[in-house]
Amino acid sequence: MNTLPTPEKLSLMMDVYSAAASADFFTQSKKEETICWFDLSFRKVPELGGFCITAGLQQVAGILENLRFDEGELTELKSRGCPDSFLDYLRNFRFSCDLWAVPEGTPVFAGEPVLKVRGPAVQAQMIETILMQTINHQSLIATKANRIVRASQGRRVVEFGARRAQGATAALSGARAAYIGGCSATTCAAGALMHGIPAFGTMTHNYIQMFPSEYEAFKAYAKAFPEQCVLLIDTYGALQSGLPNAIRVFNEVLLPMGKRPCGVRIDSGDLAYLSKKVRRILNEAGFPDCDIIASNSLDEHIIREMIQHGARVDTFMVGEKLITSNEAPIFPGVYKLTATEKDGKITPIIRLAENVEKITTPCPKLLWRLFDMETGKAIADVMSTEDEELSDCESYRLFDPDYTWKRKEVRNFVARQLLTPFFRAGKCVYRFPSLQETRAYCAQQVDSLWEEVLRFEYPHNYYVDLSQKLWDIKNDLIQKMRNGGGEE
Repeated sequence: MNTLPTPEKLSLMMDVYSAAASADFFTQSKKEETICWFDLSFRKVPELGGFCITAGLQQVAGILENLRFDEGELTELKSRGCPDSFLDYLRNFRFSCDLWAVPEGTPVFAGEPVLKVRGPAVQAQMIETILMQTINHQSLIATKANRIVRASQGRRVVEFGARRAQGATAALSGARAAYIGGCSATTCAAGALMHGIPAFGTMTHNYIQMFPSEYEAFKAYAKAFPEQCVLLIDTYGALQSGLPNAIRVFNEVLLPMGKRPCGVRIDSGDLAYLSKKVRRILNEAGFPDCDIIASNSLDEHIIREMIQHGARVDTFMVGEKLITSNEAPIFPGVYKLTATEKDGKITPIIRLAENVEKITTPCPKLLWRLFDMETGKAIADVMSTEDEELSDCESYRLFDPDYTWKRKEVRNFVARQLLTPFFRAGKCVYRFPSLQETRAYCAQQVDSLWEEVLRFEYPHNYYVDLSQKLWDIKNDLIQKMRNGGGEE
């Protein structure tokens, strides 16, 4: 019986064209003499938002460290026309690329290199699908989770999407990404165990319907789980039946045991209206500490409107619209060649296209973030060539790479390099913080963005600049390509 793929079984997680290209690179470039530089970036922010949250690096590390090819996989590649010399190379394969990456939980912007790869052409091409698949998915979910968490304005958000996720692996990695984005817990037991995420659960409608009455169901559940008693009150009517029965059980079962109820959950109806009614009744019954939990196809827009209407909800359980990123289920990540290197000489490479957003930025790059020293807020990001140093600049002139007459001189700032060494010669050299530390780092970094960038609708266009040197290289390459494909 086939099982879910593990990091040890993802070697062929590549598009067929990647395998063909790698095989041809191997034969044409005399094995590993030609070095390539690639950037993984994204073209647009989902849902027209202001930024994205990076996630997925830890899974990438596990996959790359375990890249091996067994005989069954080699047979499959042979059937695709890969030559025996290439198969012999894969039989003794060891990953040897260098990688740099923006740490998980960092807000990033369109066009920036989230991950940078340097390595033999055969290997750098081979890992394209793995990198994009892993980082695209988790960054998508982390970004959506962060939007929902910000909309909740400090109220707890629980990831509740395992049943609606697009497969088990999506549920597991989605729970992790949602936690990085700011969710407090997951309802997925396997995700909680695998990633060390707090677990959260309530009862189900099915459970209640199995009993002769709602009251008997509540009573049995309270006796079984007195420490974590959350009762679902909308099976037969939240105000008419569920809440009176819940309060009765709190008084008859929990209080005599010396326990307090954890909460009640509402899963249907006008959640804002019901939450206000439920809060008043719970307070009058002597349970002001009993949380109100809301679920039912929530997202950031519904949550924000509920709060605007005075909803008295303490916890939002968000499922399908989070785990699938319902409104924008595709993360537009791309993996593009930026340079080749041979005998120590680096040649910048650009791709032109009819669509302007598909024009790439050449060269191996550094990615700087400029922070205002007085406010701590991010001013702009700057992509530079690798030999440029911005950390010791007293002033820097920003200019819009598309509208170059728009310029701004900035002072009193600190420039921090975002791309961090990740792999050296095929070995992971990055010390991963705990997931709790990554989640806290994400919240801190999002807080460094101006409110205008955080808006859901029409966010401020955060500046992603090119250094003058990098802009000149890109512009020169564009002109050369337009004048005949780069020929003099």
